[in-house]
Amino acid sequence: MLGLMQQRELLISSFLDYAEAYHPTVEVVSRLRDGALHRIGWGGIAARARKLAKALQRFGLRRGDRVATLAWNTHRHLELFFGVTGSGIVLHTVNPRLFADQLRYILNHADSSVLCFDVEFAPLVADLAPHLPSVHTYVALGHRDELPDHPLPNLVAYEDLLDAEDADFAWPRFDENSASSLCYTSGTTGNPKGVLYSHRSTVLHTLSLMAVDTMAISARETILPCAPLFHVNCWGIPYAAAGTGAKLVLPGSRLDGASLWELLRDEGVTFAAAVPTVWLTLFAWMEQQPGLDPAALKLRRVLSGGTAVPRLVIETLRDRFGATLQQAWGMTELSPLGTVGNLTPRHEALDAEAQMALRLKQGRTIYGIELRVVDEAGTPLPRDGSSVGLVQARGPWVLSGYFKGVGGQAVDADGWFGTGDVGTLDADGFLTITDRAKDVVKSGGEWISSIELENLAVGHPAVREAAVIAARHPRWQERPLLLVTCKDGRSVTRTELLAFLEPKVAKWWLPDDVICVDALPHTATGKVQKAQLRRDYADWLERG
Repeated sequence: MLGLMQQRELLISSFLDYAEAYHPTVEVVSRLRDGALHRIGWGGIAARARKLAKALQRFGLRRGDRVATLAWNTHRHLELFFGVTGSGIVLHTVNPRLFADQLRYILNHADSSVLCFDVEFAPLVADLAPHLPSVHTYVALGHRDELPDHPLPNLVAYEDLLDAEDADFAWPRFDENSASSLCYTSGTTGNPKGVLYSHRSTVLHTLSLMAVDTMAISARETILPCAPLFHVNCWGIPYAAAGTGAKLVLPGSRLDGASLWELLRDEGVTFAAAVPTVWLTLFAWMEQQPGLDPAALKLRRVLSGGTAVPRLVIETLRDRFGATLQQAWGMTELSPLGTVGNLTPRHEALDAEAQMALRLKQGRTIYGIELRVVDEAGTPLPRDGSSVGLVQARGPWVLSGYFKGVGGQAVDADGWFGTGDVGTLDADGFLTITDRAKDVVKSGGEWISSIELENLAVGHPAVREAAVIAARHPRWQERPLLLVTCKDGRSVTRTELLAFLEPKVAKWWLPDDVICVDALPHTATGKVQKAQLRRDYADWLERG
C-alpha cells in the first residue's frame, strides 16, 4: 500500500521561492572588487536569478548543459547558484587557485558551454580560452565598462544580460534526480575527479544543515561564509540561507584580518564558517590591534572544517569571542557534510577538559549519513573510539560514481564509499580522523597520527604552521618528521619543540627530527602538499 501524499519534486529553486516569498528584504551583503559593500534583499536575488535563467535560454542552453564559474563569494555568483540550477542547467564551480593545466583539464572534462568569471580573472581566462573548445560564450561578472581588454570570443557583461530581460519567468519542474551542480576533487593524486550532485541530493543535504543538531541555520542567523562558493558549493550554506531567509554576508576575495573584522562587527555576524587558516590570520591581525574587544561582537557560533582544527583556535574563539566552534568533517563526495561537532546534553554536563576532547574530534555523525570504520580486509570494526581503521560512508547525498566514470567503481556492492581517511568512531557517533590513509606514519607496524602531532605543534607560541610526514627509517621503516614555520619575529629550536611535545604524547610518537622552514607548500584549496614534502624530505633521516 502506498501513502496518499503529493509527489512534489525536490528542486533547488524551491529554496529561492521561499526566500522571495517570506524574506524578500533580508539582506545579502557582498564585498565587491573595489572593497565597497553591495546590498540586496533575497527578493532582489530571486528576480535577478530569473532574469539570468531567461538569458541562458537565449544562449540555447538545454537541461544538463554545463555553465562554469571562476568567481569569489559575491551576490552575482550567488545568483548563478540559483539561476543556473533552477533552469535545469548544471552549475560547474571551478577553483581559480588551481594550476592552469588543472583548470584546462577540468573545464574540458566537464564540456562546459559558458564560462562566467570575475573581472579580475580576465588574464587567466584569456590564457585558457584558446584551449577550451566547448566554451562558446564568456560572461564577465560586472558592468559593460568593466569588460576586460582581452581577446575573448563572444564576451558579454553580466549586467547587460540581466538588463535585457524581465523577471517574468517560472522555474520549470523536472525530475528531482536531474543533475544540479558539478564539483571536482582537489586532485592531489592524478587528475581531479568530478562529483555530480542532483537536485534531490542537494535538497536533502540542505535540509540537514537546517537541523539543530547539524548547522542549525535559521532565520535568526547572520551568516558569514568564508568557505568559497566554489568549494563544494560553500558547504551548502547558500541554499540553507535561502531556505530559511537568513542574512548572508559574502566577503568577496578579501579574507584578511581587517576586512573580516569589519564584516563581523558592522554586519552583526552570528555564525561564520571558515577553515582554521582564516581564524589564525584574523588572530594574528588582532595581535597588532590593541584595544579590540572581540567579546563585543555578536558572533556566537563558528563552523570549521577542511582540516583538523588546532586547540588554540577553539580556545581563542571561546575565551576571547565567547563563540563555540563546531568542527565538521566531510568531502566533495559527501556534498560535503558527514559530521558536525555538536554535543548532546550528556556531554554538556562534562567538565571543560572532557568537552574539549570531544570538540577536537571531527564531529558527530549526522542523520542521513551512515559511517563505519573497517580494517584493511573490509571487516567492520567496533565503535569503541579506539579501533583505528579506514572510514567509509554511504547515504542519499554520497556519490555513487564519478563523472564520466573516471577512476572506475567508486563504491562497493553495498554502496559504501571509501573516504581515504583513517580514524575511529565511538558509540555516540563521534569521528576522530587520525590521518589520510596516504599520510599515516606506520612505525614498526604501529600507526602514528600526523594530524594529532601537527595540532599539538601549532600550540607552541612560536609556531605558525606544522606538517608531519613519514620519513624512511632503517629500523622502524617509517618515523615522523616534523616541519614547521614560525610566526613573524619568533623562532623555535628542535630541542625546545620536542620538549614541548614530550609530555603530550607517547614517547614513541615523538618526531625523530624537527625542521624549521620559511614556508610550507599548499594546494589550491589551502591544504599542505604533503606529497611534495615527502618527495623533498622522505630520505631526511637516512641522510644522517
